[in-house]
Amino acid sequence: MSKSNISTDTLLERLFKTTSLDRFFRSHDEVQRLPAFNEYINSLCEEKEVTAKEIIKKADIERTYGHQLFNGTRAPSRDKVLQLAIGFELNYEQAQKLLLVARKSALHPKVKRDAAIIYAIEKKLDIVSVQAMLFDLGVPILGKERFYE
Repeated sequence: MSKSNISTDTLLERLFKTTSLDRFFRSHDEVQRLPAFNEYINSLCEEKEVTAKEIIKKADIERTYGHQLFNGTRAPSRDKVLQLAIGFELNYEQAQKLLLVARKSALHPKVKRDAAIIYAIEKKLDIVSVQAMLFDLGVPILGKERFYE
């Protein structure tokens, strides 16, 4: 197993057992390094053979804001990351990784809104369907995080 493929559980086990935090960081530097968010979403575009413009539209993100996310001049909110996950049609694990790369909190099934978003991601619902579902559940729709925090 290469260092970059170490499971979270294995990494935690090693962290709990280490006698030197500095040595732990040195020996696991490769695992703990995350790409820049804009580099990661651009690589997803290449991998999925789609353009940033297509993803921005599918994610229902304002055009200028979306391009700022892709060129790295703007950092995303958690909701924008989730909108991109839906636009990219990512699965649950891929969406969690996108949140990690963006340095945002993971989706948690014990949180009603997050559970609904997990369901939507796994069912590959489009953004309009996701927003309607969230509205019907009485929780903030994506992009309205200022009312959620």
